[in-house]
Amino acid sequence: MNIDKETVEKVAHLARLELAEDEKEKMIADMNKILGFMDKLNEIDTSGIEPLVYMTNEINTVREDVIKQEITHEEALLNAPKHDNDYFLVAKVIEK
Repeated sequence: MNIDKETVEKVAHLARLELAEDEKEKMIADMNKILGFMDKLNEIDTSGIEPLVYMTNEINTVREDVIKQEITHEEALLNAPKHDNDYFLVAKVIEK
């Protein structure tokens, strides 16, 4: 497959991008390089290769949660732009 100006314009439209004419030419070259690389990968025999699902053999390598600092309810409200005694006040975004 070869990328042309029409294909770049279609992809740019789908991605909601506005490209100048010189950017379209650069994009054509870049996209053709990407497809060329993919063609090279398709030449490799991968029939005996298991698909890679994870980048490591480690399982559940997460740390334990450790409480490092606790703040009070009042401290949490100190930097809020708007608040009352108990809650953050935010603009209404959903109408009934």
